[in-house]
Amino acid sequence: MLSIQRSTAPLATEIRGVDLSRDLDAATFREIVDLFHEHEVVYFRNQKLTPDQHVAFSRRLGELEIHIRQDCCRPGYPELFVVSNVMENGKPIGSQDAGLFWHSDLCYLKEPSRGSVFYAREVPRDKRGEPLGDTLFASGVAAYDALPEAMKRRIAGLKAVNSYAQGYYRDRNSGPRKPLTEEQKTKTPDVEHPVVRTHPYTGRKCLFINEGYTSRIVGLPEKEGAALLAELLAHSTQPRFVYRHRWQVGDLLIWDNCSTQHRAVPDYKLPQRRLMERTTVRGSAPF
Repeated sequence: MLSIQRSTAPLATEIRGVDLSRDLDAATFREIVDLFHEHEVVYFRNQKLTPDQHVAFSRRLGELEIHIRQDCCRPGYPELFVVSNVMENGKPIGSQDAGLFWHSDLCYLKEPSRGSVFYAREVPRDKRGEPLGDTLFASGVAAYDALPEAMKRRIAGLKAVNSYAQGYYRDRNSGPRKPLTEEQKTKTPDVEHPVVRTHPYTGRKCLFINEGYTSRIVGLPEKEGAALLAELLAHSTQPRFVYRHRWQVGDLLIWDNCSTQHRAVPDYKLPQRRLMERTTVRGSAPF
């Protein structure tokens, strides 16, 4: 039987009493999905999953994305994007600098991701044994609900440009990334999405912007648009809208890419190892 432990933030809850390595019955899975929709972020502790089990569970949420950066995926598993600082044979085994800015996964696609399923295989710790490499999640639903009515009217119907190139080339204090290939550029043209999105499953309104990939507001003079975007970004990531997840080995966490944005906390370095793997569930065009 499932039980939950809610966080004190306006999003995120722990789901207890389930072993995700087993084939869950339909009723239990529906309950998990309902909790995911309600809380935007759900997580399970002490899971022991093989890559196949991680992928199989994720597929029950929908079709999985094949990430554009296959050099950062687990060999033999094009659906498993690796986030890690680990080096093997002098080369990184995954993305070493992912998530250093607030962002929503694949917001730069015509049909952005529904959700991400992140599994912690190795978690860095400090000298006292405390976990490092936390992840911050901000609720776009709570942020929208807290806007003054005048601002809600001002941004109703506005669209913003989301640019993969902008996020890819941002300064990450880790050296320049290799240039995108022509094929990668072709697959990730700039797209326009509503600033305020309606969640396809709950019907709730949420802010759908982020500092990593949102480049400008469509139809506004450059200065006015930049000021409005900066104001909305600062509002949406206030501590009152944020949940901070402290990772443990065996955590499996699902976040909603429609209604949340997230950011990594890069407070660790080798020999402190971090190894995480992510599947990404396909979504639908925002409206």
